[in-house]
Amino acid sequence: MSAARAISLVNSWETIRYELLNTRICDLGLQIESSLVEPYVARLHREVESKKLDFLPKLYLTDGWGCPDQVPVIGIPFYLTDKHLMRLEEEQTGEIEDEQMLMMLLRHEAGHAINYAFRLWEYDGWAEHFGNFDKPYRDTFRPDKLSKEFVRHISHHRYGRTYAQKHPDEDFAETFAVWLTPRSGWKHKYRYWPALKKLKFVDELMKQIREVEPLRTDGGLLQPIEELTITLAQHYGQRAERYRAAAQGYVDDKLHEVFPEIKSRNLRPVSELLKIYQRDLLERITRWSGLDEEEASVILSKLQDRAVALGMMYRRKDLQQKLLDLTALATSLAIDFAYTGRLTG
Repeated sequence: MSAARAISLVNSWETIRYELLNTRICDLGLQIESSLVEPYVARLHREVESKKLDFLPKLYLTDGWGCPDQVPVIGIPFYLTDKHLMRLEEEQTGEIEDEQMLMMLLRHEAGHAINYAFRLWEYDGWAEHFGNFDKPYRDTFRPDKLSKEFVRHISHHRYGRTYAQKHPDEDFAETFAVWLTPRSGWKHKYRYWPALKKLKFVDELMKQIREVEPLRTDGGLLQPIEELTITLAQHYGQRAERYRAAAQGYVDDKLHEVFPEIKSRNLRPVSELLKIYQRDLLERITRWSGLDEEEASVILSKLQDRAVALGMMYRRKDLQQKLLDLTALATSLAIDFAYTGRLTG
C-alpha cells in the first residue's frame, strides 16, 4: 500500500464532500479576502472607480445573491469562495456561475446598492424612466420577450434575458449593469431601442452623484454566514448519510469520539498535540500497523488537518489520557488502512 494511495484516499472528493456536508456553514471559516471571489470583487470596484464614483459597495457572504431591502451592501453566495464548495454547489444544483455570469451578477447587485445608497428612486426622472419604486415585488412575472423597452443582461433560467421587466428596481439595476460593463458598446447596441433613454438617464444620473455623499453606506445584513448554523447537507436538502459509504477517508466521527466538545478555561488545540508528539505517534503507528513512515504520516496529517478544521480542543490536565486515546485512534485507523485499503472511521 503506497503513500500515494493513502493521499488519494484522504483527499478524495467523496471524503471531502462528506466532510463538507456535515459542516455547519458558519463553521467553514469563509471570508472574501484571499478567496477565489476576491479578484472579481476587486474588478467590480475598479469598474465603479473608473466611472469616477466615490461609493464602493460593501460585500458580505451569505447563502445567495442579493442586497438586503434598501441596504447598500451586496450579498455573495458563500460557495464562490472555495473550489470544493463550488464543486459541491454544481453537483447539488446542476449549475455554477462562470466568470462572465459572476461579473454580470456583481454589476447588477452594484446597481441595487448604489440605488439604495443615494436613494436614487427619489431623483427627478427615475420614476418616469423605470416606474414606481414602491410597486409590489412579486417573484413571478410575465415578460414580453420581444420588448425593446428594457435592456437585456442577466440570463435567468426561467425568464431568459428579460429580468429587467420584473420590477422597476430590477430595471434600474439591469440598466446600470449594462452601463457599467466595460466595452459593452451600449450606445451602439441599443441605438434603435427605446431602452437607450434609460441608459442615457443612468449615464447622466451617475455624473450627478459623483460629488454627492451617499445617504446610507451600510445596514442590517440578511443571513450572513456567521448566522447560518445549518449544515451544508441541510442547506441542500440532503441526507448526508447517503454519501457515507463512499467517504473512505473520513475520520471526523472518530475524532469527535476522542475529543468531544468541551467548555473549560484551560484548553489546548488538538492539532498542537498532534504536531508536538508526531514522532512518537509515527513510531507507534508503524510498529503496530505495518505501514511505513510515509504512509503513517499521511494519516497523521489527515487527523491534524481535520482537528484544525473542526477547531478541536482538549483540557491541558487531560494531556496524557488524550495522548493515549489519540495513539489508539491513529493506530486503529492505520491498521484498517493496511488491511482494507480504507479508513473505516
